[in-house]
Amino acid sequence: MAGRADSTVLAGARVVLPTGTIENGRVIVEGTRIAGSSAEGVPTVDLSGHWIVPGFVDMHNHGGGGGSFTSGTVDDVLTGVRTHREHGTTTLVASTVTGEMDFLAERAGILSELVEQGDLAGIHFEGPFISPCRKGAHSEGLLRHPDPAEVRKLMDAARGTAKMFTLATELPGGIDSVRLLAEHGVIAAIGHTDATYEQTVEAIDAGATVATHLYNAMPGIGHRAPGPIAALLEDERITVELINDGTHLHPAALELAYHHAGAHRVALITDAMDAAGFGDGQYQLGPLAVEVKDGVARLVEGGSIAGSTLTLDTAFHRAVTIDRIPVGDVVQSISANPARLLGVYDRVGSLEPGKDADLVVLDEDFRLEGVMRKGEWIIQPQAVRSA
Repeated sequence: MAGRADSTVLAGARVVLPTGTIENGRVIVEGTRIAGSSAEGVPTVDLSGHWIVPGFVDMHNHGGGGGSFTSGTVDDVLTGVRTHREHGTTTLVASTVTGEMDFLAERAGILSELVEQGDLAGIHFEGPFISPCRKGAHSEGLLRHPDPAEVRKLMDAARGTAKMFTLATELPGGIDSVRLLAEHGVIAAIGHTDATYEQTVEAIDAGATVATHLYNAMPGIGHRAPGPIAALLEDERITVELINDGTHLHPAALELAYHHAGAHRVALITDAMDAAGFGDGQYQLGPLAVEVKDGVARLVEGGSIAGSTLTLDTAFHRAVTIDRIPVGDVVQSISANPARLLGVYDRVGSLEPGKDADLVVLDEDFRLEGVMRKGEWIIQPQAVRSA
């Protein structure tokens, strides 16, 4: 029986599965999906000496390749999507930043069309419902309390594609907004917050399930006032986002999160802005001017960190080689956990038969060598043999 013309067997690599790593493993691609078996005569690609891991899933990303998700044209957004795909992110949520409500509703309409086309996995609204005390790279004059009616307005503008809202849940309307989001299956994320420990616990009990870039834009841990970080780390209902770029977090803070929350509750994200994969220079993040120097993005006025220039292949490499996180734990954090949170784990996030053939090929030093999305090579591995 002849194999399908669009079938391929990727053989000889270490394959990271939900059940563990398989030495000298095989991934069978049939069309756009992973298959459980292959017919005779299917072409085989020898990936000996490599790793095959699931495609990365980024649930917090503002742009890349010079293209902005927050204010750019459709072509700009697609440029950012392509840039991150070339770095292994095969599933990506577009994040906004604080703006006027009508502008954000308009952006939601533009981005929702790209979700419907399959280019994006959803929309994350970061702001305007955040604390002026912890605004970071958000325009203070445009911040608002999280009024459930306005949250609903953005949900409606997104036409069912809103996946997450970041809220300072201690503000008036915060708890009611969390309940509204939870009722509609949208992630309520606690972030850019000045909440106390007790206020954070109240928000979790109301239905919040994610900590937006843990440690950043929130009070630090105090021995008498433990603040939101302690509440978010200790609660099994919370997944904590971490930006592993070497700038946002000290390695000890990353290790603390993995140790205390466990790999099953960590989501590695980029929080990238449009300079990711593009270079140093002058940029805009929403209405604010940003300077990127030596790969670090900061506001021109005030110097606050303004997102990152991170790509997830770099986050993966750092986690394994610098932070010494086990490969299986990193795969869980960078693929499976965000896929589950976004409600797409039935299609992506692991290498299992029936799922989309989204995968990343890494060399023995965990450097990116290849990226496949839905059975098509975005970057084809060079140092391989076909049979």
